[in-house]
Amino acid sequence: MAIVAHSFGAEGVALLDDPADISEVVARKEAVVWIDVQAPEEDDFACLAEELSLHHLAIDDAKKHGQRTKLEHYPNHSFVVAYSRDRAEVDLFIGSNWLITVREGGLDGGLCDIEAMRRRFEAAHAEEAASLGYLLYTVLDELVDGYSDEAEDFERRVQQLETDILGQQRSGADDHLQADLISLRRQLVSFRRVVFPLAEIMKRLVTGELESVDASARILLQDVEDHVLRVVDELDTERELVSNAVDAHQALQSKRLNEVMKQMTTWGALLLASTLIAGIYGM
Repeated sequence: MAIVAHSFGAEGVALLDDPADISEVVARKEAVVWIDVQAPEEDDFACLAEELSLHHLAIDDAKKHGQRTKLEHYPNHSFVVAYSRDRAEVDLFIGSNWLITVREGGLDGGLCDIEAMRRRFEAAHAEEAASLGYLLYTVLDELVDGYSDEAEDFERRVQQLETDILGQQRSGADDHLQADLISLRRQLVSFRRVVFPLAEIMKRLVTGELESVDASARILLQDVEDHVLRVVDELDTERELVSNAVDAHQALQSKRLNEVMKQMTTWGALLLASTLIAGIYGM
């Protein structure tokens, strides 16, 4: 099985060796339980569904890759679909004192790395018993920090392409430049599609839609919401700049084509004149 479960209680952090013990630990309400599942199989879902009464519709969504970013509620838990900066899907099942993270592969086939999340939550728990809300905040905050890095990477790529266009540094490679611009615009649209809905989800979490998220965690989630909105603004700006760059590149191509046509017209006129003279005197 690909299930790794930890309990975070007053006595510290404990690894739950047997997934069948999860329901018993959760029922005692003495600890926060974090269950992580990497590329789960049918047996993994069946085990967790039995232990924590997961709704079959949420499980179906977790099995189907490429779900839209969303927050849904079920009788025994809530369900969130989110993504890492590499578009690796991370599904969250949120209970009263437990959290399941289900990780699937991204663009490069790799899984979202949760080690930074784990270390951060363990450190916070060591100082003061951390709540489920703080665990949820930690996971979402780490994901959104990756969004900021990706937005900065998009900005650098846009600036480089603008330099290539205006500085004529890619002379003779216009076809490649146009393809790069279109590809970048598609990537921006694709990334924004997974980021933008998270802003609404964060707003719902901040306003207390989940009872298991305590007031102190909701204050922290406000910061995550602000970061998401900032990333969305940056992506919108970069998308507009890419569209302007596409227009500028097409204008430069048209200008060069017009110059070539003028030269061809001039040479054509000269050839026509010489042909006419040769024809007259040749007669």
